[in-house]
Amino acid sequence: MEWTDPSVPFDRDLLLTNVSLYWFTATAGSSANVYWEVAHDPSAWAPKEKSQVPLGVALGVTDITVRRFAERDTPVTHWTELPAGGNFLSAEQPEAYANDVRAFFAELS
Repeated sequence: MEWTDPSVPFDRDLLLTNVSLYWFTATAGSSANVYWEVAHDPSAWAPKEKSQVPLGVALGVTDITVRRFAERDTPVTHWTELPAGGNFLSAEQPEAYANDVRAFFAELS
């Protein structure tokens, strides 16, 4: 609940479906591995060579992301702060999220 937007009802069936997929396929550990690696990598926050791959970012109201950190390593070409939604933006605001993804890729073509 701390990662979701309290103004957006979160569908329990959707939550249980997602949890079930990780549980029944035994993939929760492998999906969380990236978080462990970053937490234990001493160079995770060190400056890196800047990527040339464009990045699109969509944030909900509960996401805390500092744009300058994203722009430090990657060319941010699309940045959207949506008025609703949280960490699970694609589940909380699926239409707005899909529209933003489409807008990002439209800018690339």
